[in-house]
Amino acid sequence: MNSAPNPIFDLPAGMKPRQPAPFLPMSRAEMNKLGWDECDIILVTGDAYIDHPSFGMALIGRLLEAQGFRVGIISQPDWQSAEPFKVLGKPRLFFGVTAGNMDSMINRYTADKKPRSDDAYTAGGEGGKRPDRALTVYCQRCREAYPGVDIMAGGIEASLRRIAQYDYWSDKVRQSALVYAKADILLFGNAERALVDVAQRAHAGERLAQIRDVRGTAFMTRQGWMPAQDWSEMDSTTVDTPGRVDAHPDPYAMEPEKQEAAPTPPDAAQPIRIVSKAERLAAKQAQRQKTVIRIPAFEAVAHDPVLYAHASRTLHLESNPGNARALVQAHGERDVWINPPPIPLTTPEMDYVYDLFYARNPHPSYGNARIPAWEMIRFSINIMRGCFGGCTFCSITEHEGRIIQSRSEESILNEIVEIRDKTQGFTGHISDLGGPTANMYRLACKDPKIEQSCRRLSCVYPGICENLNTDHAPLIQLYRKARAIPGVKKITIGSGLRYDLAVENPEYIKELVTHHVSGYLKIAPEHTEEGPLSKMMKPGIGTFERFKTLFDKFSAQAGKKQYLIPYFIAAHPGTANEDMLNLALWLKENNFKPDQVQAFTPTPMAMATTMWHTRRNPLKKLARSSEKVEIIRDAHQRKVHKAFLRYHDPANWPILREALLEMGRADLIGNSPKHLIPAQQPGERPVAPPRNPRPAGNASAGAGGTRKPGAAGTAAPATRKKIVGPGQGKGKKTFAGKNRAR
Repeated sequence: MNSAPNPIFDLPAGMKPRQPAPFLPMSRAEMNKLGWDECDIILVTGDAYIDHPSFGMALIGRLLEAQGFRVGIISQPDWQSAEPFKVLGKPRLFFGVTAGNMDSMINRYTADKKPRSDDAYTAGGEGGKRPDRALTVYCQRCREAYPGVDIMAGGIEASLRRIAQYDYWSDKVRQSALVYAKADILLFGNAERALVDVAQRAHAGERLAQIRDVRGTAFMTRQGWMPAQDWSEMDSTTVDTPGRVDAHPDPYAMEPEKQEAAPTPPDAAQPIRIVSKAERLAAKQAQRQKTVIRIPAFEAVAHDPVLYAHASRTLHLESNPGNARALVQAHGERDVWINPPPIPLTTPEMDYVYDLFYARNPHPSYGNARIPAWEMIRFSINIMRGCFGGCTFCSITEHEGRIIQSRSEESILNEIVEIRDKTQGFTGHISDLGGPTANMYRLACKDPKIEQSCRRLSCVYPGICENLNTDHAPLIQLYRKARAIPGVKKITIGSGLRYDLAVENPEYIKELVTHHVSGYLKIAPEHTEEGPLSKMMKPGIGTFERFKTLFDKFSAQAGKKQYLIPYFIAAHPGTANEDMLNLALWLKENNFKPDQVQAFTPTPMAMATTMWHTRRNPLKKLARSSEKVEIIRDAHQRKVHKAFLRYHDPANWPILREALLEMGRADLIGNSPKHLIPAQQPGERPVAPPRNPRPAGNASAGAGGTRKPGAAGTAAPATRKKIVGPGQGKGKKTFAGKNRAR
C-alpha cells in the first residue's frame, strides 16, 4: 500500500482542468449544451441531486470534474427496469454507485421496521423513491443496462456493509455488499483519495477489477490470492487459538543513519552484527505492512455469535491508517479483500475539496419543490470530519475514521462569504459551523508517531487520553472571525457537542454560550447509569452535570435564558430495567421531559450492533467464556423502556404502573412530588397507591419484564429521545437521530 500518496489535486497525465458546469448534467439535453457526446464517469445516487458539498454526489462529482473528467449524475432512478440507467448513455470509464447520504434501510424504515412515509433527501420529502438495499439494486441495473461496464460502489451503505454484517431488518447476517452488487471495486469512508487514484488509473487504461493496491478499497478475489510473494497471512479465524502478535514500534525510537557496508566475499566469514531495537522494530513494521489478517468466514460468523463478535473487534482494531493491516474474509469459494483505510486528507486537500465550484442549490429540474435535508443545511458549513469519540452505537467512526481532518480558517471564512453572496434566502444566520462533532476542530494527538501506532478504540474513553490535544483556542478564534464578517448577524452551532472535551476548556463554553446558542443546545449524555454507559463508551453523568453548571453560569452572565436539549438512549445493549428507572428518576429530579422518542436502530458494523446481535462485548478480548451482554428485544420490555423516558406522558402511566409493581417499586406510584407517576389517569377519581403484589426481591422480570415464562432475558432495540428542558414546550423536529447514523 502506498503510505505517501500523491495530493488529490494532482491531475492525471494529459488531463487539463475542466470549466465547471452550472450543474453536473442529468439529461442528454444538458450534455448537448456542454458539447459532450459521452460522460467519462456517471454517478448514480439514491438522493436528490443538490450541488452542495454536504451531499456526497456533489462533492465527489465536482472533485472528478476538477480532475478533468466529464461527470454526469443519475439521481433516484426508477429501479424497476434498466432503461432509466441509460439516460446518459454508457460511461467511458465507469459507473460510480451510492445509495445516498444514508444507508437505504435506515432511510426507508423506522426502528420498528415500519416504512417511513417521508424521505428528507427527496424533492417534496416524498418517501419510496429508492429501493431497499439501493446500492445493490442500482449496481445490478447498471450491469443490466450495459453488460461489461465497470462499476464502482461507494458511500455510507458500501462502507458499513463491506464485510459480512448483521442486518437488523432481515434479522440475519448478510454477505458483503460486493457479493450482491457484483461491483468491480468498493470504496469505503470519505473516499476522495481513493477515488482520484482509481479514476486516474482507469483513465490510463486499467480496468477497475485489476486495481487492487489502493487504500480504502475492497474487492473480491479467488481464495488465497496475495499481492506478492513476500506477503503473509495471519490466521484469526478462531478466538481460542491466538495468531502471531507483533510488538508495536516504539514511537520515540530514533532510527540510526544507514551506512552502506562494503560487499563481503561469498566464502568469507560473516561478522556478527548487533541489530538495534529500532532496526528490529522497523523490520517488523515493514513485515506488518505486508500482512493480511484472515477473519472468520461469512459462513462462520453467520452462525456463530462469538466469531461474529471476534470479526467485528478485529475490524475495529485495524482501523487506524497508521498501523492497520489488510483484512480478508471468505465468502463461499471467494474472498473479500479489504485494504487498510485511506490516509486522511491534509488541510490543503480538505480546502481543495470544499473550495471547488458548487452551485449551492438543488438541480433546476426539481423546480420549487422543498427538499427537507437541503433546507436544514443550506446555511451550514462543514469545518471538519471524523470523530475519535468511538461511541459504539454510532457509525461515524466506521465511515469517516477517528482522525480529525480540519479545513483551514481561510477556507471556512471564504465559504461564509460565498453563502452570503450566492445563496438565495440568506438573512445573515449561519446555522452551523460543525461536522460530526461541533468541537473537535483541529484536535489531534500531540505526537504523530504516537497517533500512528495507537490502537485505542476511543481517545476519550474511559478518560481523555493524556496524549490528546484538547485546546479549543483555534475554534474560539474561528468563531470570532466568522461572526465579524459583514452581513453575518448570527452564527449558531447545530452539530452535537462533545461536552467532556468542552469542560476542559471553560473559555470555549463561555464563547459558545455567549454568542452561538440560540435558546437551545443539543447535548448527548445518552444515559445516567454505568452499565449502559460502559457499553456505549460514554463518560459518566457527572461530566454532563459539570457542563450544565458552566452552561447555566455563562448563560446567566450573558443575560440569556438558554436550555440544554439532552438526548438519551433506552434499551441500549447492557441496559437493565433498573437502569431505565434510575434514568427516569434523574430526569424528573432535573425537570427534563423527553419530547421526541426514536428507537435505537442497530446499524451495520457498529459495535453496539455486534452486542445486540451476539450478546457479546467486542470492546474486550473474545473467548467462548466471555461475558454476555443483556439486550432488549421483547416488544413489551421495549415499550416499558420507552415509557420510562416519557414518564410525564399520561399515556405511559398504565404500563409504568405495571412495571413498577413488578419491580417492587410501588413506592414510586402516587400523587405527591416524590412519586414518579400518579396512581390514576387524568380525570379519574383519586385512589390509594397500589401495594406491591410480591416482595421486591422476587421481581426477577424487572421493569417491563414480560409475563410470559422465559422471556425475561429478551430485549428490544434502544431508543433516542429529544429532551425538553425546564419551562419548554414541545421541541422543534430535527434530523439528529438520522444524522447520528451517518
